[in-house]
Amino acid sequence: MALANAPSELDVPALEDVYDTLAEAIDQAGEARASIFLVKLALLNANALGDAARFRRHVEIALRDL
Repeated sequence: MALANAPSELDVPALEDVYDTLAEAIDQAGEARASIFLVKLALLNANALGDAARFRRHVEIALRDL
C-alpha cells in the first residue's frame, strides 16, 4: 500500500531488505527491549520525515488490520 504523499516508494526487493534489516535488529534488541528499539527507530524516522501530520497518517495506516 502506498503511503499518502510519500516522496518516493521502495521497490519490492528494497522493501524485503528493509524488512530483513528490521527483523534482525528486533532480534538483536531482544524481547525485553524490542519496544524501546521500535520507539527510538520511529522517532528517528519521524525526524527524518520532517512532517508530524504525515507521521500520524503513517501510524494510522500501520495500526489497520493488526
